[in-house]
Amino acid sequence: MAHIETNLSTGSDSFKANRDGMLALIERVRMLEERTRRASAASKARFEKRHQLLPRERIALLLDHGAPFLELSTLTGYCLDNPDPDKSIPGGGTIAGIGYVSGVRCMITASDSGIDAGALQPRGLDKALRVQELALENKLPFVQLVESAGANLLAYRVEDFIYGGQTFRNLARLSAAGLPVVTVTHGSSTAGGAYQTGLSDYIILVRGRSRAFLAGPPLLKAATGEVATEEELGGAEMHTTISGLGDYLAEDDRDAIRIARDIMGKLEWNRGLPSEPPRGVKPPRYDAEELLGIMPMDYKRPVDMKEVIARIVDDSDFLEFGALYGSSTVCGNAKIDGFPIGIITNNGPIDPAGATKATHFIQACCQARVPLLYLNNTTGFMVGKAYEEAGIIKHGSKMIQAVTNATVPQITIYCGASFGAGNYGMCGRGFHPRFCFSWPNAKTAVMGGEQAARTMSIVTEAAAERKGVPVDRAALEKLERKIIDNFDRQMDVFTTSAHVLDDGVIDPRDTRAVLSYVLSICREAEVRTPHKMQFSVARP
Repeated sequence: MAHIETNLSTGSDSFKANRDGMLALIERVRMLEERTRRASAASKARFEKRHQLLPRERIALLLDHGAPFLELSTLTGYCLDNPDPDKSIPGGGTIAGIGYVSGVRCMITASDSGIDAGALQPRGLDKALRVQELALENKLPFVQLVESAGANLLAYRVEDFIYGGQTFRNLARLSAAGLPVVTVTHGSSTAGGAYQTGLSDYIILVRGRSRAFLAGPPLLKAATGEVATEEELGGAEMHTTISGLGDYLAEDDRDAIRIARDIMGKLEWNRGLPSEPPRGVKPPRYDAEELLGIMPMDYKRPVDMKEVIARIVDDSDFLEFGALYGSSTVCGNAKIDGFPIGIITNNGPIDPAGATKATHFIQACCQARVPLLYLNNTTGFMVGKAYEEAGIIKHGSKMIQAVTNATVPQITIYCGASFGAGNYGMCGRGFHPRFCFSWPNAKTAVMGGEQAARTMSIVTEAAAERKGVPVDRAALEKLERKIIDNFDRQMDVFTTSAHVLDDGVIDPRDTRAVLSYVLSICREAEVRTPHKMQFSVARP
């Protein structure tokens, strides 16, 4: 046993300042999530008049009572739909997460039709593609609750049309991979969105409410002159009795959700999965509340990341690997809720020894089939003459190669800074971690804003010297300020998560629970063998 002994002073001024800063950031995240829920719930009277349930009410009925639900990417599109941070409504127009339906763990998406009739918002497409990717990688059935007016033609962008086709391609891939696609079409499913319904293995339509057609009455009249009602063109009764698009005709939203739950229960999806024996798990020896006060709001201040590890792993038991070599890069083995895990984190920049050690450790974990957890807290790889001579490029490249080609699930949490190539070596979002989450204080950038500004100043001064002209100090200071503002504006989680550069922002106190949940998803995916087919299931 190698229990971590804490040196954290929970009564210190710095701890209290860190805690206050973290709580303020958490409150801001929760406020934004609540703003989206309220914006959707504001449509309740209209939904009730139509005898419909709100999107989150549908999800609540779909999910098993009391079972965990991990909502994903809640800040999608923040300040991209509206640059005013006090008015922007995040979420991307879609609710998505992983939860249980009739005992089956599924990826669940729902059009947030209480907001702009369920039209996709900025970055909503990126969110949709990411959750489909997660379903494919983790072998999760895909349940979607559809009600969308389709694309916003006033905000049409050709690239969204082109790349939007990937969502339909992924539905076909899910089906062909042996992962059931179950769709409840609660309302409109128009034009390209009709294929969101059509590319499903099980389709439930609601009498008097569902509408699925390639061209609605206005477009039909404009294109051909033909006049038809919505019900005649694509109503639930027509599609379940004449076209064959629908498999089940529900009387209302509640009945449709009942049918979806019944379908998942009848598939016996969990057959063949070994039942896990009860695990004797000891919780961490230190309170998760203390995670609030560990990370400083200023990423330039040093942190001992073992204090974080001590509060998320079983019994605070951490067997450090190569502790005396490349010590700024911390590697070691632990368990989280009984699941074995290899952890890599940073107590500073990554030097050649740290990169070499991490490469070795990643490969050893792959050999032992142990998943990897990256706790990002680094300003990057070390630079300077001595480090170049020591081979920082080649050793850093080896670490990046190991991350890229690792054969076990890799999970990334941005806990502090994640700068430069350090982001790459620590399995940043671009390196395809199985899951990727951020703490509210996390910063991600190619470098710090002040560093970028000083770099440009040096380049500008050198250029002026070569030309033999004086340096305009006022202009240079203005340039530095502009660069710093530009970097600072883009590096926090409210920007990165808005662009779907993670799978969501989590409260540090929830880290252990989130990791336990996603590790169990990875373990289940590893032992599950869906029946793959050459083609996806086609409509009759």
